[in-house]
Amino acid sequence: MRLINPLKILRILSTILLIETGFFLLCLPVALIYREPLQPFLISSSISGVLYLLLHFVGRKADPGMVSNRDSFLIVTVAWISFSLVGSLPYLISGSIPSFVDAIFESTSGFTTTGSSILQEVEVLPYSILFWRSLTHWIGGIGIIVLVILVLPSLKVAGYHLFSLESSLKEKIHPRTRGEVYRILYIYVGLTVIEILFLVLGGMNLFESVCHAFGTVATGGFSPKNTSLAGYSPYIQYVVAVFMLLSATSYVVFYYALKGGFKKVFKNDEFWAYLFIVTAGVVFVTLTLYFKTERNFELSFRHAFFQVVSQITCTGYATSDYMAFPSIGMFFMFLIMFSGGSTGSTTGGIKIARHLVSMKNLRNTFIRIHHPNAVIPIRLNGRIVPEGYANQMTVFILLYLIIFATGNIIMQLTGISIIEASGASASCLAGIGPGLGASGNMGNYAHFNSTAKITMMLLMLIGRLELYTFLTIFTRTFRRN
Repeated sequence: MRLINPLKILRILSTILLIETGFFLLCLPVALIYREPLQPFLISSSISGVLYLLLHFVGRKADPGMVSNRDSFLIVTVAWISFSLVGSLPYLISGSIPSFVDAIFESTSGFTTTGSSILQEVEVLPYSILFWRSLTHWIGGIGIIVLVILVLPSLKVAGYHLFSLESSLKEKIHPRTRGEVYRILYIYVGLTVIEILFLVLGGMNLFESVCHAFGTVATGGFSPKNTSLAGYSPYIQYVVAVFMLLSATSYVVFYYALKGGFKKVFKNDEFWAYLFIVTAGVVFVTLTLYFKTERNFELSFRHAFFQVVSQITCTGYATSDYMAFPSIGMFFMFLIMFSGGSTGSTTGGIKIARHLVSMKNLRNTFIRIHHPNAVIPIRLNGRIVPEGYANQMTVFILLYLIIFATGNIIMQLTGISIIEASGASASCLAGIGPGLGASGNMGNYAHFNSTAKITMMLLMLIGRLELYTFLTIFTRTFRRN
């Protein structure tokens, strides 16, 4: 019995490359409208198209009927890496980002919906490149795996394993039918279109509205402006903040709401905990800014609402420099990097559900100190969480912190300051984007060395793939039969 089936993997990866080829071609109309060179996207689509034909030819005899767990782990991991590598071609071919490491960094940051950037002057880039940059967010947000599931039925591949591995939809709506997958896609596209309409109504031009909507709904954070959202009207800032809040809400909540299952929505503990944490954070930062800075109350609230939501949802957009906040406010912005939004959304980080279960597990531990025989089930969303699963969530948080510390140390060893290394490690692992210091939400990572950037890329991939998905392929158990 084979541990993995390379031909099956190659056949599925060929489909992924075909999808990316199609997305390259979507950028051609933008280049035509703004009279920009077509070569970056024609050449990129040609290269990815040739790779598709090659991999499809090699894997043409593979039986796509069943995909093993090992195959699934490899497909998910290699898919993200392949998308990021091939996605860097427009940057390199156009000369917008001539450095190979920098181009891969920007592409990886896009597809993992992180939003970290090495670009110091965003607005000098061609419109078509800016569109591709934002589009990588939108692709990554819906999840490569969901896109693959839309075409896998024609290949007769059981998609459940792939579907359940992708962090964007981890709270499972079981893909028993193609219709359920389409409903998820409709929600994603619907949020994007509605936000574009609201932004256009607020005076933002169509191009910038599309780019910002891509970054918002995917909780990514790439903006076609050097100052992100800081130069726009309060109306625009409130619209983006609200859609960031919605985009980090579990798609399961939207799914049940559209089906009329409001009882299940009201019983969703994570949803209410998410709203509570955001509300508490906004109140705290609003009061901090109002009493410790010269801002009036409305400006304090708007900056607090936008930046807290941006941080918790792992989007990374900015309307104000949180490095200029009072010390306690700046520390709070760093602290909520470890929060994350709802499980089953496009956001990154630890996720609210894991925090909830771990806190309940901790509470039960203290109760059992005084009542050793007590049987205290942990409930989440009205269901009992098995003790083993609850322990796994606590282990996940511990592993998350270990990886954060490891990335932090590696970057410090390369010469990055402890402040910036800490911010970069936390930000990339959570998929937020901005860090601390010169790489804060009004800065960039252009001054980081290549080793630090490669470390950050690894953290982006590990965080986007929910830690285990990426790390398990390097374990001895994975290699054994």
